[in-house]
Amino acid sequence: MNIAIASFALSALALPALAQSEAPKPQDAKPAAADATFSAEQLEQIVAPIALHPDSLLSQILMASTYPLEIVQAYRWVQKNPSLKEKALEEALKQQSWDPAVKGLCGLPTVLKQMNDNLDWTQDLGDAFLGQKEELMKTVQKMRKKALDAGNLKSGEQQKVSQDGEIIIVESAKTEIVYVPTYYPTAVYGSWYYPSYYYPPMYQPYPAGGLMFGFAVGVAWGGCWGGCNWHGNTVVINNNNFNNFNNNTNINAKQTNINNASGNQGSWNHNPEHRQGANYKNPQTAQKYGASQGSNRVSQDQARGYDRSGSKSTPAAGGAQQRPAPANTGAGARPSSGAGAGSGARSSTGGSSGALSGSRSPSADRSASSRGAASRGGGGGGRSGGGGRR
Repeated sequence: MNIAIASFALSALALPALAQSEAPKPQDAKPAAADATFSAEQLEQIVAPIALHPDSLLSQILMASTYPLEIVQAYRWVQKNPSLKEKALEEALKQQSWDPAVKGLCGLPTVLKQMNDNLDWTQDLGDAFLGQKEELMKTVQKMRKKALDAGNLKSGEQQKVSQDGEIIIVESAKTEIVYVPTYYPTAVYGSWYYPSYYYPPMYQPYPAGGLMFGFAVGVAWGGCWGGCNWHGNTVVINNNNFNNFNNNTNINAKQTNINNASGNQGSWNHNPEHRQGANYKNPQTAQKYGASQGSNRVSQDQARGYDRSGSKSTPAAGGAQQRPAPANTGAGARPSSGAGAGSGARSSTGGSSGALSGSRSPSADRSASSRGAASRGGGGGGRSGGGGRR
């Protein structure tokens, strides 16, 4: 794996320091029962920071977001091992048990940092992807159309933008290089805006004269093995790319590689064992992955596919394990006013309980705002309020 440096300077692109002033507070709080799913305006604010990413990178982020605790673990590990590059990084990843989608982001530290620093957003993204996948994917297309109409989404040296009917496709100009876009969601979508935002640190005001849309340094990295099936509103896997990456980063690759005899495109499936104690947003999604009726959490044994007697059972969600709090970056904490999605309010500072730990009750959708993985395929709460759009 070679690191490729883009030929342009990223001078005016750096985003301003996070949350210099108190963020506006959401209004018109709704009853907790109304937060079983994300509203249209919540979905827009969830996808806006990544909707303009290339399809391969977007799909990787979507898959990995369903394992937020492993994102925290991976970010800390990358921070402790900044010298690991190229083959050394791949070799070191063999010692980690994270989901392949999470490993795939370790070569893109700016993406991993964004997800770690904004854990509320990361878990909401994963919950929306698991529970409202079709709506989420359609919302990505909706936001791309806004940026396209505003003249801010176009082909260039780093990316190719094309259309298939009403579907807008974004691809890296060089398939072997990943270019991570950086842009201001508050400006790039034209007249789209809200009086207040669910994720204030991700919605910094656009500075006059600043660079609205640009790219980070390009990286040659094989970790983006996913893609988007826009006609089916889902995420797919390039089996060959997955197997190549898995062989380089998984000590048990032969046991987990995908049989591509029936074709090179496979379906992505969530692996609940990598959830590691993080609640799902609603009982329906949790039950889909093995939780008992009415619960957002399942036991550790269920997560590993065993019942209490030790016999094999249906795989389920991650176990209720205590985990250390995520790295405190100063970003991602929400204002203390307003209740979180489901039951339980979010605190204005990092909670003392473990990030996404088992300390939460089964009836609660979330912990305090300090909250801390995607799975290979086989063959084939945002907060209430937010104001109205203009």
